[in-house]
Amino acid sequence: MLSVFCFDRLAVTVRDMYFVDPDPAPGQEGPERGVRVELRLVEAQPWRGSIYASQRIVVDTSLLRVDLLESVERGPGSRDRVHHHPTMTDNEPGGRVFDRGLTADPAAWLRERLADPMALLAAAGVENPAEYAESADELAASLPDVVDAVAAKLAKVRAGELALSPTRGT
Repeated sequence: MLSVFCFDRLAVTVRDMYFVDPDPAPGQEGPERGVRVELRLVEAQPWRGSIYASQRIVVDTSLLRVDLLESVERGPGSRDRVHHHPTMTDNEPGGRVFDRGLTADPAAWLRERLADPMALLAAAGVENPAEYAESADELAASLPDVVDAVAAKLAKVRAGELALSPTRGT
């Protein structure tokens, strides 16, 4: 299940994942389950139709990825594959970064990381970050809802209700 929190020019996607790495690092073999969280840009689209027409929303470029994954073998609560990708280039993730703070308390780490969207935009090299200021403020104000949704989805994965078969698309 994919959930999207859209803040005009920024979005946070939250998706349950069942993932099998085709080229795993040593010790990372076997399927993983959990929740993927991404901070993404919303691409401006040309207006279409009348003032009453529904408008196209395109959530695209990923700036940050957080994978709250656990190996299927070790089971729910192991947190053995929890990591993040602080850099994304053309939607491709940089290497996995394992952070003890993220592993110990994913919700607190995520809340802290997403609390300053403007810093994340700057770190990602986004052109004209000031254009995203209003959306960044909306995201920061909605952070409790976003983190609660991540926690709820992770609880459903751990309860065996989500991420039961390989995820198509990410």
